[in-house]
Amino acid sequence: MLALIAGTGDLPPALVARLTEPPLICAMRGFEPSLKPDITFRMEHLGSFLADLRARGVTQICMAGAVRRPQIDPAQIDAATMPLVPKVQAALTQGDDGALRIIIAIMEEHGFHVMAAHEIAPDLLPQPGVRTKLGPASDHTNDAFAGETCVIQMGLSDTGQACVIRRGAVIVREDAGGTDAMLKKVCQDYDDKQMADDPLNWAIDRSVDLAKSVKGWLAGRPARRDAADGGILFKAPKPDQDQRADLPLIGLRTVMMAAEAELDGIVIEAGGVMVLDLPTVRKVLDAQGMFLWVRPRGGA
Repeated sequence: MLALIAGTGDLPPALVARLTEPPLICAMRGFEPSLKPDITFRMEHLGSFLADLRARGVTQICMAGAVRRPQIDPAQIDAATMPLVPKVQAALTQGDDGALRIIIAIMEEHGFHVMAAHEIAPDLLPQPGVRTKLGPASDHTNDAFAGETCVIQMGLSDTGQACVIRRGAVIVREDAGGTDAMLKKVCQDYDDKQMADDPLNWAIDRSVDLAKSVKGWLAGRPARRDAADGGILFKAPKPDQDQRADLPLIGLRTVMMAAEAELDGIVIEAGGVMVLDLPTVRKVLDAQGMFLWVRPRGGA
């Protein structure tokens, strides 16, 4: 039996849609997914939670969706979790990949097989190559190399998986706010004080049905300029990242934000970045005169 520890975002529902048998939906308190959880747990009760999964016949665990580091209340730690405290404390002092490696190790020590999201849905990893009508220009090849170097540098400090490159220069790096928040900073006339009235806010609103909104959004988009100098979004996993959790992901929100930021295209690492709803993503990019390049690491 599979337990899906689901965070926020569109990935957990996409995985459930591809499973032939429904998983046990689990959620950490404070980070409830759009799916209805069967179990909600606290990190302070991790030991009890894993014991409950074993009692229910769970043998496999998949972690998918966005969560943030929880605030731990020492008074809430139960007896079953107390032996895990040193490892949990160590996890909370690490970067994202380091923390997830420790949590995965705890799960494996309790007898669970931890699955990657793309093991459940291999179709979420697109084949290498240009996946859109338009392809990158020669300058974008240089941008891709610069993006790869940037993400490698960020990965060494476990701080991010994406950046925006324009004319070979790093414009902005992803931080804890995520890729969409990073892209929002690139948008013209971005102003924190006007965020409440910003029409881009809908793109980060998880309640919006994006698939149904695409047609109207495209109809309201102005024609793109001809010059290919808008730069690229580059996204890739960290060097030596454990791909069983937190594998990078792009979807319609990211694509629309990249268009709003007037980028020329998106470059992702082949085999290392998932794409949700690739057909619609391609439709949006084609309509915007943008490209999606699934690029092998180190490749041209």
